[in-house]
Amino acid sequence: MYEILIPIDDENRGIRQVESVLDMPFDVADIHVTLLHVFTENPEGASVSQVGAIHDARDLLEEADIEITLAERSGTPAAEIIAEANDRDADLIVLAGRARSPTGKALFGSTTQQVILDTDRPVVVHSVSQD
Repeated sequence: MYEILIPIDDENRGIRQVESVLDMPFDVADIHVTLLHVFTENPEGASVSQVGAIHDARDLLEEADIEITLAERSGTPAAEIIAEANDRDADLIVLAGRARSPTGKALFGSTTQQVILDTDRPVVVHSVSQD
C-alpha cells in the first residue's frame, strides 16, 4: 500500500492537493491517504472532523474509492507534518503553495520550504495561481 499524506489548512488548496493525487497514475486500490490538519491555536478544542476543508477533501477521495484516515496535530505546521509523515512512514507528502505575487513566486511559503528542507521523503508541491 502506498501511503500519501495530505496536510490541509485551506479549502481551495486542499481540493487542489487532492486533485493532484487523483491525477497521479496510481491504482486507487493501492493507495491510502491521510488527511492531516495541524492546529496552531485551538482554544475551542476543535477536531479534524470539524474542519470544512477536510470534509471537502474527504468527499473527493471517497468518490474515487480511496481509503482515507483523518489525523490532527497541534503545534508548528512544518514540524508536525514531518512528524506525521514519519509516524505513518509516508511514501509521499502532497503540499500546496500559496498564491504569490510574481516576485514572491520565486520562493515557497515558509511551511512548504521547511517541509522540503527537513524531510527525506518525496514531496509534491501543487502550485496555486493568484486569481
